[in-house]
Amino acid sequence: MKRIKALDIYYRELNDSIDNEIKTDKNIMLTDVFGQRYIGRGLTQGVKIKIQGTPGNDMAVYMDGAEIEVFGNVQDGVGNTMNSGRIIVHGRCGDTLGYAMRGGEIYIEGNVGYRVGIHMKEYKKMKPLIVVGGKAGDFLGEYMAGGAIILLALDLAKDEEIVGRFCGTGIHGGKIYINGKVDKYKFGKEIEKVSLDEDDIVFLKRHIDLYSKFFKKDLSHLKIKSFSKYSAVNKNPYANMYCSNY
Repeated sequence: MKRIKALDIYYRELNDSIDNEIKTDKNIMLTDVFGQRYIGRGLTQGVKIKIQGTPGNDMAVYMDGAEIEVFGNVQDGVGNTMNSGRIIVHGRCGDTLGYAMRGGEIYIEGNVGYRVGIHMKEYKKMKPLIVVGGKAGDFLGEYMAGGAIILLALDLAKDEEIVGRFCGTGIHGGKIYINGKVDKYKFGKEIEKVSLDEDDIVFLKRHIDLYSKFFKKDLSHLKIKSFSKYSAVNKNPYANMYCSNY
């Protein structure tokens, strides 16, 4: 495994170094990362990067099959327009996680910010997934068109809110699973609560087990029946806003 010390290295130089190193060694350890942007942009299958520190905005933008594991917090735009691969974050995440994400999986150990999963979409077998261990801010799943978001709501205080306002605003595809009760006023008018089916139960168990494995947490206390599933009321909620349908 190649080690690169990122302290005081400009983000362009750091990303150029990664590009050069993976030609001979696809396993990279980055240390002393402090806000450098676009780490892992466009990287393909077979590349594995471990990061110690705090990556900057748009980590894994356009990523196409690589795996990134971060031992620390991450900033905004993680997984922006990501095609495939896996991201594991041992910490918290900022806003717009998974923006326009088209495939792959993202696991965040702690809390996330605003507009997580905005414009997520899916195509055939490409079904993106975001699993969040803590809570989420406003506009979770805004304009979501596919994929799934799982909110585990772990280690929250009794009066701490699981999710912010306007959850699922403009949603027209995909699923949101939330562990616990959320007041109805928190949701947009385009989203509704639906019943869990057998496929949902299998899906939730699989990804809860993976979360438990990645972060070495015992989640045997979690009950699938405590999760609520939300999906779009209408697949084309704004059909008559901009043009008529024929």
